Amino acid sequence: MKLVQMIMVPLIIASIIRGLVSSNVENLKKMGPSVLVYFIFTTLFSVSLGVVLAMIFKPGLQLSQSLPGENPGLSLDQNQAFDPVNIPKIISNLLPENPLASMVTGEMMSIVVFSIIVGIAIIGLSQKNKTPIISLLSSVQEICMIIVKWAMKLVPIAVFGLIAQLTASVGFNSIISISYYILVVLIGLVTLLVLYLLIVQFFGGGNSFKFLRNIRDAQLLAFSTTSSAAVMPLSMKTAEEKLNVHPSISNFMIPVGATINMHGTAIYQCISTIFIAQAYGIELSIMNLVLITFTLVTASIGTPAIPGGGAIVLASVLGSVGIPTEGLILIIGVERILGMFRTAVNVTGDLTACMFFNQQLKKPS
Repeated sequence: MKLVQMIMVPLIIASIIRGLVSSNVENLKKMGPSVLVYFIFTTLFSVSLGVVLAMIFKPGLQLSQSLPGENPGLSLDQNQAFDPVNIPKIISNLLPENPLASMVTGEMMSIVVFSIIVGIAIIGLSQKNKTPIISLLSSVQEICMIIVKWAMKLVPIAVFGLIAQLTASVGFNSIISISYYILVVLIGLVTLLVLYLLIVQFFGGGNSFKFLRNIRDAQLLAFSTTSSAAVMPLSMKTAEEKLNVHPSISNFMIPVGATINMHGTAIYQCISTIFIAQAYGIELSIMNLVLITFTLVTASIGTPAIPGGGAIVLASVLGSVGIPTEGLILIIGVERILGMFRTAVNVTGDLTACMFFNQQLKKPS
């Protein structure tokens, strides 16, 4: 996976800029605002679905083992979960002061914002000046795809070893104790998958069953690698060759979606947060749930498209809403297993967005 992580940043930069430059200005103006609305609405729906499922099924109450950490049975301070005063700072931090520093530290949202700004600026250049830049970015993208193919040859062996290690370390009894939690997460992911099929059927101009058949290779690769970034080359190929999506849309939507269109991860983080709170006996008020929802919407948008990225961001979410981060010990053993399912759903969501916006651009202005 280090092979994939090594080329993730140049692949995202090259793909986003190429996608923007290959789009005509009119299409970009037409699609830009609707893309933002689409991502925010669907992410909010995903997190809300996670809240509803976690509060209905209450998976944390099924846990009987003793928990690490202190102060069980707390009631969250509503003021510590989120401070609205920080909103301007959060927004301004999306603009990187030093893009190279963001690339080194892997701040994906800053990298995406930087790439979008550069791509829009390149659109304003003359065709003579744009041509060498597009050629260079095309070569960078192709090099990255070749390295990804090398990494994929090691995937079957790596996945077998990881699953064997998890089974040995977690133990059969521990898996049974959190099986209910796993089931609730899977119910949320399946519900989200059904939503995608409805979007394709009624708003994407395609048949939902044919859509599933056409994207199964990308879903299987996502399931195996648990990395949306690793699947980007295959997702682009699938969108263009099997779903007949215009390259200007797939080259833009796939890399952007791999960073901010993380609905499967959003549901996982939401259910996991409430699960850990319930396991610790922490009472959640309506205001707490609203604040957790807002925090998770913003957190899921910035989740790295790499294996384990969801758990890494989840740790910061738990700390920001006042839930003991030690609770991650409860779910870290099965994080890889759930990561396989949610990554497949994330990739399905990216391809669904491609179908949706490809259909929208076909409509007359």
